[in-house]
Amino acid sequence: MLESSYPPNRNLLAGKTVLVTAAAGTGIGFATAKRCLEEGARVVISDIHDRRLAQAAETLSVLAGQRVLGVRCDVTIEDEVQALIAAASGELGHLDVLVNNAGLGGTANLVDMTDEQWLRVLDVTLTGTFRVTRAALRPMIARGSGVIVNNASVLGWRAQAGQSHYAAAKAGVMALTRCVALEVASSGIRVNAVAPSLATHPFLSKVTSEAVLTELTAREVMGRGAEPWEVSNVIVFLASDLSSYMTGEVISVSSQHP
Repeated sequence: MLESSYPPNRNLLAGKTVLVTAAAGTGIGFATAKRCLEEGARVVISDIHDRRLAQAAETLSVLAGQRVLGVRCDVTIEDEVQALIAAASGELGHLDVLVNNAGLGGTANLVDMTDEQWLRVLDVTLTGTFRVTRAALRPMIARGSGVIVNNASVLGWRAQAGQSHYAAAKAGVMALTRCVALEVASSGIRVNAVAPSLATHPFLSKVTSEAVLTELTAREVMGRGAEPWEVSNVIVFLASDLSSYMTGEVISVSSQHP
């Protein structure tokens, strides 16, 4: 098993303002908000879970020694998305970076899947990304700068039984990333995505069976899933000026073999 050490801070996002959606809890969103703060950014987070959102905002505020605003947002509701962008812009002055992390999974074979299951996953994971991106782009275009990083998944490329709705949504996020990148490049805005394979955290074990986790871990040549902060490191890179010539790209964050 190949282990990794938590990286030292390099001020990669010094002076930047960042909004991270679905950042409550123990997953990639929270880890990304934390890494952005450590790299010098000012951060606003959102989530649909009020209690976890308040806890995350408080924890991050203490860690960073600065206020981290938490804004409740259901990305399937346009009015809440608009209110989120307004609140983030009001708190931060303007928005340099948007990290679209909101997504919803589930397991069901297609023959047993209901319309409601299919539509819910697509609405949160794909259409939610579209809604927040659209809302954030308007002020970014007006300012002539900005960065958007979307959280996709290797399932946008690779097949897994029981995941047709989630895989379709994440493949859609990849396509959305590429198309929007072309549309806004002339406005000084970059749009990229990460595609993690397996990022392990406590919540994952609550929604995924032990047998499936064992199978997925066995596919990783490092002998383990990624720590959420290892995915966040790549998100920070894409948010930073180090990736200034990258747009429309989807980076796999994975040690998974075919």
